[in-house]
Amino acid sequence: MIIVLFINMSYLRILRISSFYTPSIYCRQIFNKNIPLLTLYKKESSEKRLFHYFSQQSNQRNLFSNKYIFFLVIFLAPLLQWKEWRQCITVKADAPKEVEDSTVGAAENAEDGKKKKHKKEKIGFRDRKIIEYENRMRAYSTPDKIFRYFATVKLSRGDNVEVYMTPDDFLRAITPGMKQPDGLGLDQYKRYDPKTVQQRLDLALDEDSIFYKLGSSGLITFSDYIFLLTVLSTSRRHFEIAFRMFDLNGDGDVDCEEFEKVATLIRQQTSIGSRHRDHANTGNTFKGVNSALTTYFFGPSLKQKLTIEKFLDFQEKLQKEILSLEFQRKHPDDNGKITEADFTELLLAYAGYPQKKKGRMLKRVKKTDRSQGISKQDYLNFFHFLNNINDVDTALTFYHIAGASIDQATLKHVAKTVAHVDLSDHVIHVVFTIFDDNQDGQLSNKEFIAVMKNRLLRGLEKPKDTGFVKFMHSIWKCAKETRPNIFEV
Repeated sequence: MIIVLFINMSYLRILRISSFYTPSIYCRQIFNKNIPLLTLYKKESSEKRLFHYFSQQSNQRNLFSNKYIFFLVIFLAPLLQWKEWRQCITVKADAPKEVEDSTVGAAENAEDGKKKKHKKEKIGFRDRKIIEYENRMRAYSTPDKIFRYFATVKLSRGDNVEVYMTPDDFLRAITPGMKQPDGLGLDQYKRYDPKTVQQRLDLALDEDSIFYKLGSSGLITFSDYIFLLTVLSTSRRHFEIAFRMFDLNGDGDVDCEEFEKVATLIRQQTSIGSRHRDHANTGNTFKGVNSALTTYFFGPSLKQKLTIEKFLDFQEKLQKEILSLEFQRKHPDDNGKITEADFTELLLAYAGYPQKKKGRMLKRVKKTDRSQGISKQDYLNFFHFLNNINDVDTALTFYHIAGASIDQATLKHVAKTVAHVDLSDHVIHVVFTIFDDNQDGQLSNKEFIAVMKNRLLRGLEKPKDTGFVKFMHSIWKCAKETRPNIFEV
């Protein structure tokens, strides 16, 4: 054996200079021919290696499959509606119950039906994406497109066709998170006969509703829509200054022509007016204040003067009407009260908070909920307090500079002194629960004032900037809404 190996190794040294064979090939040939024992050992070891390689490949394939299934489950699990599946699969044990009295059973069923009717429906993935799209439209689209999307009524008078909004449509157009009904959208309307539209449309408005002052049976034209947005997005102080600027004789009143100048000036200064462009092809062109409203302000002959007090009273009535519609959409109970969570949602509607942060605030309110509810008068009183938010901001800033804590008693005193309104202790407690993140009993002044100012103007008034800044802000906001886990703080 030693001699054979020596001869083979010597022969291998000679063949290394050859270019036709490699040492590895030749070694395999020599060992396979001349050494049966080594060949047998090589065969057995090769079979072992092949078997080991086969098992290793199978293990690697199984491991890859397991990893793939694991990551697939991780990504798909959050998208599944587990609660709905569990409700469909499981059956409650107490479902079959005997009803002793048919009258009591009918009353309970009616009450349960009422609760189910007013109970919030869970928002699915599709509806959530539609709501996000509509929120972006409210924030960045032109008034023409917003009006065409949220309006639902089309009246045909011969060859003339005009689109209108109902008061509910108007509220939906300015309130984030309120989804347009299915089947209605951009340039999709319900057709009505002008002679029967008032009977067929149940607007549920009071006889002295401010919307009836607009004419058109309580419906809102595009020009009315622009005018109402201008009134809602402008503070009382700005209207007072504008009236005094165009009051040529100094008596504090303006005539019809002067009022047109005031309305045009204020509209151009708002973000609504700056975004509006007349579109003749869609018929949505601003035609000024309509004749019915002009008659309401200046009389049938248009010879009367409009005082600033009368116009501010109109603005206050409009705001109160919108607040009442908002309150009714939360479905008050038999005592005319809404829940503290509903009140919180109304306050934070225009805050622009991420859904996660808003959810934390709602969770705090529900945890400390005393089930007292918020009455309509308490709700209106709080928004009367917000009408003086600039003066409230100044007063709270003085407290902050002086080093005094802003507790519930301080806010109640400021509301009484500055806004001349008595806020209930329960409303103040709910407000502190919302904005007191660390629960130390003190109000976060800066955040509270910023949210309340935006709530007062309903998010309609945006800061004036260049187109580039507005474009970058739009990109940032869309990125935050698309990837909340990355950009949320």
